[in-house]
Amino acid sequence: MIAVIDYGVGNLFSLAASLRYIGAESVVTADEKVINSASSVILPGVGAFADAKKKLDSCGLIPVLKRQVSEGKPVLGICLGMQLLFDKSFEYGEHEGLGFIRGEVRPIAYDLKEKLKVPHMGWNSLQIKRPSPLFRYISDGDYVYFVHSYYAANCAESVTATSFYGGLELTASAERENVFGTQFHPEKSGATGLKILRAFSEIK
Repeated sequence: MIAVIDYGVGNLFSLAASLRYIGAESVVTADEKVINSASSVILPGVGAFADAKKKLDSCGLIPVLKRQVSEGKPVLGICLGMQLLFDKSFEYGEHEGLGFIRGEVRPIAYDLKEKLKVPHMGWNSLQIKRPSPLFRYISDGDYVYFVHSYYAANCAESVTATSFYGGLELTASAERENVFGTQFHPEKSGATGLKILRAFSEIK
């Protein structure tokens, strides 16, 4: 069973619907006992980094998540959920992350050399940098859906795929041991996203 963390931040309905579509048993929950009993965990997220971190903390879920990671349970962060996995974020100040993956979250606008709109929104192709269990059913060049104004940087050792926005190469996915992150939304990425969720559900 996959525990989808409910801390008041994230598009839980479409994610739960996608997991149901691929036949993966899942539950949307903030209950520690349920999360502890799950085989894997998904941390979704939309909105601002500091607010999301504060909500995780107020729900008492930070030590719960740390326990899942330390026990080797597969954990997937999606969009803002992925950004929370890193050491820190520079979104409206400097904020400490969960520290599961080394690196920092930076504003796209700061590094973007071309006059392009931020947020980076829409379909972009993946450039797969190294093998990942998440990519078991997809191929280099497959398209996924992004909506974000910040991206993970200084994390080359953990990057598994990137995507270009103008001349800026953005981290599309990263992983470290049993912790995985996708900046894009698998639940909004059509058949490719469903294949990624399927692959995650099969990680033991």
